[in-house]
Amino acid sequence: MKNDAVKKVVATGIGAALFFVLARFVAVPSGIPNTNIAFQYGIQSFFAVVYGPVVGCLSGFIGHVLTDMSWGGVWWSWAFGTAVYGLIVGLFAKKINIESGEFGKKALVNFAIANCLANVVAWPIIAAVGDVVIYKEDFKIVVAQLAVAAIADFLCAMVIGGLLLYGYSKTIAKTGSLDKE
Repeated sequence: MKNDAVKKVVATGIGAALFFVLARFVAVPSGIPNTNIAFQYGIQSFFAVVYGPVVGCLSGFIGHVLTDMSWGGVWWSWAFGTAVYGLIVGLFAKKINIESGEFGKKALVNFAIANCLANVVAWPIIAAVGDVVIYKEDFKIVVAQLAVAAIADFLCAMVIGGLLLYGYSKTIAKTGSLDKE
């Protein structure tokens, strides 16, 4: 049990570091103010599925806060949105069951549902409401930001996270695949 906790702490740190590097140095401007095409959500989704909701939540939250701090100030509504995003995807980990060594159609559909739900809750509910209520942002700009973020994050998570999960599933020995000689 202690070994599992250590793995999760290490995974959280690695996930946060990868999130930060991708968000800070690989982000592609979307054309909408303060909104990038964010490859880091593919990494966050991968860590959430492999290590669970707490790692998904914390790695994204820590990575997001570090990224924002490197730009000069934390945008808390989006940092908490990122945390909720990882939490929701991680809650689907049992349905995706990557540890079985399979990442087929059923797992991919569950991964898509998890990411779709995470995007709907994280950006329109957490981040957008926070932007309008806390930061008094213009509603029209917030709607444009959340629409671009939700679509881009979903696609990045599906492509990058999906490929990582597929590759990872191939490294896991399937039950009954080893024969005694």
